[in-house]
Amino acid sequence: MTEATLLPVLCLLGPTAAGKTDFAIELSEKYPFEIISVDSAQVYRQMDIGTAKPDAATRKRAPHALIDIVDPWQHYSVANFLRDADTEITRIHNNGKIPLLAGGTMLYYRGLWDGLSNLPESDPIVRQKLTTFAEVNGQVALYERLRQVDPDSAARIHGNDPQRISRALEVFEITGETLSSLQKNKAREHQYNFYNIGLFPQDRKKLHDRIARRFDLMLDAGFEHEVEVLMQNEVMHDGLPAMRCVGYRQMWEYLSGGCDRDQMIAKGVAATRQLAKRQITWLRSMKDCRMVDPFEASAALEDDTLGSWLTKAQSRLRQ
Repeated sequence: MTEATLLPVLCLLGPTAAGKTDFAIELSEKYPFEIISVDSAQVYRQMDIGTAKPDAATRKRAPHALIDIVDPWQHYSVANFLRDADTEITRIHNNGKIPLLAGGTMLYYRGLWDGLSNLPESDPIVRQKLTTFAEVNGQVALYERLRQVDPDSAARIHGNDPQRISRALEVFEITGETLSSLQKNKAREHQYNFYNIGLFPQDRKKLHDRIARRFDLMLDAGFEHEVEVLMQNEVMHDGLPAMRCVGYRQMWEYLSGGCDRDQMIAKGVAATRQLAKRQITWLRSMKDCRMVDPFEASAALEDDTLGSWLTKAQSRLRQ
């Protein structure tokens, strides 16, 4: 497909607490955009406060697709996101608007841009074997095992990310090949013309202050009660992907008696900063992305490059 036949999609990405939602709404009110959430935590129902999910009034003013689509005890993968995102993108184009994908889950963006590898389905027997190994020998030993069999994947996966560590080892156990080698064989037919805007903070202290302030606001809004309600559901446990989300993991630990309230707050803020750091590192590696300081994001509305792309995008939709 040539660029002239590709369908326009705008991507707005950046670190947590950088103001992506507010900027996406601002863009949608000025241009014919409709927002699709790119957030692996906001897909879950009953998880509103800790995910900084836009409230009902905001979503009525500016609809967001792919929010509240699965229960927190259900699994939602990158492949699920690609399927759902393609459906929403098609719907928005058919309605004569331009999809605006906004969020900070970089793996979702990577799948959208580059496609997914032909990886095996999860095997519960293999996964349980790895879980037992970690329980007996510890998470550090599980990570060291990954470093031995697949050092490239280990270099990309944080040592405190048990879900991704186990998945990489599971792929190796099932196929005899490393995750890193299989991921090189990606294939996705590009059908979209992407314009990427990255909210890249120049003043890291401002971002850190915003992260701490947002965590305090979540607590004031009832975050503790939100997690208490989730814990009362017998199908919930702290090993679920939903409960590994930043903030929820620390709140669950606190409510289970694993730390005191001050420690929970300190751990929650620190984990959020670490997430933001990883997102910024990922952004820094991007080549085809218009970087905008989130504290001066509105200036991007006057950007000639964006304006030119929008003119072509609207023309493409009218064809």
